[in-house]
Amino acid sequence: MLYHQVLKVFKLLHRTRQEVFKNDTRALEAARQKINEEFKNNQDETSEEKINELLKIASDVEVILRTSVIQAVHTDSDKILLIPRKDLLQDNTPYFDKPT
Repeated sequence: MLYHQVLKVFKLLHRTRQEVFKNDTRALEAARQKINEEFKNNQDETSEEKINELLKIASDVEVILRTSVIQAVHTDSDKILLIPRKDLLQDNTPYFDKPT
């Protein structure tokens, strides 16, 4: 049962990586290596409690990647173009000192 959860989170992280770092080969490769390295470092873990803790961390990382990372491209020496994904764009309520 735990094996299926581990595999599911592993695949989810890789799918999220592909979406978040689309068209950025360096970031895609770095994220791929880091995900694989972390899972490989913990592949011999047998404690169910520790595995559940690691699964929680992996799930949290996936959420942070999906909800907080925005791609940026250098367009000039002093300019950066931000490329937000549609799922990051949210309606923004303007701040008013004195609400009406």
